[in-house]
Amino acid sequence: MRVEIHGHRGARGLWPENTLPGMSRTMELGVHALELDVALTADRRLVLTHDLTVSAVTSADTRPVTPGDPAFPYVGKPINSLTLAQLRTLDVGVRLPRHPDDPFALTQVAMPETRMPTLGAVLGLVNAYAAESVRVHVELKSDPTRPALTPDPELYTEMVVDELDRHNRLRNAAILSFDWRIIGYAAKLAPDTRRFALVELDTLGWNGPLGDDIPAAARDAGATTLSPEHAMVDEKLMAQASRAGLEVAVWTVNEPALAARMLDLGAAGIVTDYPDRMRALWEERGHELPDPVEPLKPVGV
Repeated sequence: MRVEIHGHRGARGLWPENTLPGMSRTMELGVHALELDVALTADRRLVLTHDLTVSAVTSADTRPVTPGDPAFPYVGKPINSLTLAQLRTLDVGVRLPRHPDDPFALTQVAMPETRMPTLGAVLGLVNAYAAESVRVHVELKSDPTRPALTPDPELYTEMVVDELDRHNRLRNAAILSFDWRIIGYAAKLAPDTRRFALVELDTLGWNGPLGDDIPAAARDAGATTLSPEHAMVDEKLMAQASRAGLEVAVWTVNEPALAARMLDLGAAGIVTDYPDRMRALWEERGHELPDPVEPLKPVGV
């Protein structure tokens, strides 16, 4: 069985998360899949962001989009209350605050003046690299307990599927969500696209009573892969996933010793902020390494 390295938010431990330069460098490092997060703006644009409100950790205000904009400052405001133009004024290239209590601030290369990209821009970038060996894993951020911040799941899923289709990526992508309503809609709209049911201890109740067999519940919701928080993974869960016919991709695993333990339990994928560490582990264990994507070059060079 091939085991895969999935770059989390690109590679959050190395470069600014959910950004074009971060995605470029992660592809050039070499991963099987790029994982990224999307949310929907007030003007119905799909943008890359992990949070449903503008994060003070990954985003910094620079200026209002127009003088006297009453919505400014934008940090802390709901993503769905702001337009793409407003969000594009944010600097998302420096992790804040930069202090020793944040492990990523110690390892992440700052890229000041980086702007929040759209999903379309990322898919265009991947296609510009001709990165057919790299799957794009799109997590649709959705929180059923906060409906004011969450788009209609059916419309939201349809928009993401349409964007993937527009860039000829449906067969080389995956749709991910903790909100399994989205998994069900994706199964109907894009049956040939992989679907990852995300699960963690804190959000187990989001999808109703799951019983004692979470993998079976995920399969019944339309998932093709179970993607649990690593703290949930044990022999019982892995055996249930096998009976349900689901592969398991474990998140977020940053230490090689933990990754080795997950692989020994049968994980098919490791979601990591540090794909460089996982590449070293893969080489040590003799697993197939994902090929680095060739850097972009000017035409004629």
